[in-house]
Amino acid sequence: MVKNDNKTQEEPLETQLWKAADKLRKNIDAAEYKHIVLGLIFLKYISDAFEGLYQRLQEGEGDYAGADPEDMDEYKAENVFFVPATARWSYLQARARQPEIGKDVDNAMDAIEKENLYLSLIP
Repeated sequence: MVKNDNKTQEEPLETQLWKAADKLRKNIDAAEYKHIVLGLIFLKYISDAFEGLYQRLQEGEGDYAGADPEDMDEYKAENVFFVPATARWSYLQARARQPEIGKDVDNAMDAIEKENLYLSLIP
């Protein structure tokens, strides 16, 4: 039986987000924590954009007829980052409870940078 926690539902979204951030942050200094969170937000954003285009390429309708969903040039043409399989949000989400998830996220960021060389040009 699921308990309905009205207290949580009545709290403003900002309060709920701060509580979630505090749970995630634990013993990390806030100045360092922002780098982790911003990296994860970036990873989620580009993964969502990639997955949306990936689905359209897989369906192969209209302009996407005959397109290869694993061809990096398809994504460049649409100004979407190419996200390697081991860097996709769905892959990381499936491994979220593994003890090496931190290393997986680091590897994902490295893989994205290798596949999208223009990212290394950003100061």
